[in-house]
Amino acid sequence: MRELGRIVRLQIQRSSLKTGEKPNRVYDPGPLLSVDRLAVGPDGALGWSPDGSWVVDVHHRSHPRTKNEDGAHGLSLGFTSHYAEMRRRFGDRITPGCAGENILVDADGRIGFEQLERGVALVAKDGEIVARLQVLQVAHPCRPFSGWALGGMVESEVLKETLRFLDEGTRGFYCQGTGSGIVAVGDRVAVL
Repeated sequence: MRELGRIVRLQIQRSSLKTGEKPNRVYDPGPLLSVDRLAVGPDGALGWSPDGSWVVDVHHRSHPRTKNEDGAHGLSLGFTSHYAEMRRRFGDRITPGCAGENILVDADGRIGFEQLERGVALVAKDGEIVARLQVLQVAHPCRPFSGWALGGMVESEVLKETLRFLDEGTRGFYCQGTGSGIVAVGDRVAVL
């Protein structure tokens, strides 16, 4: 295993970050909840909330309005180095985690799908592997997030270029747990 970095943020989406009807959907990171611990498994994530209860992520298959009926994107993984790229392009609006991934890893350089395709291990501070994730695909950017990053409605050429920039993993990666475990901020992520 080769370490990619330490987990600096864990979060869940309490509800969808995109609202409205197409083509006028808008993005709002308001439903994100930062947590210290995340229970991950094949069906998605649960976050340990500040009030001491487990909260179901909207991508968990048991959420009443799940956005993950097929099980193909129950969890997501992002990297601080990708956020640095987005921040350089879009400015202060971009804060770590605003794209909605469940696990944010402090990493250097660009992380591509080819580096992750064999999967990743979530490793506790004591060195124990607490869970494994199969990395299924890049999280392709959506129009609402791209428009939000740009600060609102923009002409179609600017939107197309923004979608290209945010693709290929910049916006993160969709994963599925291949086992179950609880991961904490400060744990490590390693490629298998």
